[in-house]
Amino acid sequence: MFFDTHAHLNDDRLYEQRHEVLSRAREAGVVRIVNIGYDLESSQRAVSLAGEDPMCQAAVGLHPHDATTFSGKLAGELMELARQPGVVAYGEIGLDYHYDNSPRDVQREVMIRQLAMANELELPVIIHNRESHGDMLGILQAHPPAAGGVMHCFSGSYEFARECVRLGLYISFAGPVTFKNAPRQQHAVEGVPNDRIMVETDCPYLSPEPRRGRVNEPANVRYVAEKIAEIKGLPLDEMAPILLENANRFFRLP
Repeated sequence: MFFDTHAHLNDDRLYEQRHEVLSRAREAGVVRIVNIGYDLESSQRAVSLAGEDPMCQAAVGLHPHDATTFSGKLAGELMELARQPGVVAYGEIGLDYHYDNSPRDVQREVMIRQLAMANELELPVIIHNRESHGDMLGILQAHPPAAGGVMHCFSGSYEFARECVRLGLYISFAGPVTFKNAPRQQHAVEGVPNDRIMVETDCPYLSPEPRRGRVNEPANVRYVAEKIAEIKGLPLDEMAPILLENANRFFRLP
């Protein structure tokens, strides 16, 4: 059984065909999916999906790309949404210094604001981090997520993974860890204790091998789990229950 801890069925590329996508996920052994919000509309869709299908849970939040849209009104709307049934985390929030779609100082300020919101809600946080390792560690050290956090779609080094684990974070790996040209991510897996690893698709993005180049979906989380098991030197039927237990613990699900 598999748990896709970070999906975007709220994305237009998957939303209209969500029933077929969920059916394929079940056939592949997926038992839970957390759909992640990145703005108000996607967060609303995530909550709606959680109400439609018991396989789905939701997270709500504002992505760093859109940090300039953050306001007191939006914060209130996200707080209200985060209190709805089926919401198990706050996010995705964080920093993205690759695209710099919002100024970096604004990204940092909005991340700190949203960490405080997550702490008030007593929800774990889903963290987006791209080319911002130093500032990210500094913010998390100064403003620790009280209910825990996960570094999603991890792309950092072995050393950065160890720093995140020392801060009490979980590390989630997505399709790129399966790529042939991803030795850094694969080495990072070795640095994460088995009880701190989770897997995700980040669909519709980042399809793993052998589905690379196609629209991604939760059924493909199996390929990520298989790669983690291979790196850890465990058979899949031993690694999969560990990954499932980790995700259930992080999201406080039975």
